Amino acid sequence: MITGNEYISADVMEQSCCFTGHRVISSGEDIKGRLVCEVETLINSFGVRTFYAGGALGFDTLAAECVLGLKGRYPFVRLVLALPCKNQAEKWSLSDRERYERMLSAADEVYYVSECYTADCMHRRNDYMVEHSKYCICYLRHSGGGTYYTVNRAKVMEKELIML
Repeated sequence: MITGNEYISADVMEQSCCFTGHRVISSGEDIKGRLVCEVETLINSFGVRTFYAGGALGFDTLAAECVLGLKGRYPFVRLVLALPCKNQAEKWSLSDRERYERMLSAADEVYYVSECYTADCMHRRNDYMVEHSKYCICYLRHSGGGTYYTVNRAKVMEKELIML
């Protein structure tokens, strides 16, 4: 569980990126291809080694699976799942829960903001990821919601935004 009292070294943050995006991805966009390209650029050109994903359906899952898929070529890369609560997936479909469990078991680390759902656990999860990262890869198509909140938080904290 996250305590909020962790020290984040500048070196670690320089080599870290978080993801934020909507649960629904437009079928006409090649988000996966663009995502792989941006992640590889961060690894090869900027030395990014740690990637934070929030574990939600949609873009979060796609981003986590992208990082996991690249571990064959870049075994030093780490996936950290920052999750809002332990029961995040309990109401999801069976196939989505199975995909989530595979992602959990393949992650290098898992942080839980809360034991169970609270009114602010999603925002706290997003804050944690932004606070631990220099870069933020975003899939933002409309204002409002958690992705919009997280992008604005990253702007305020002067993170380097990569908009897909």
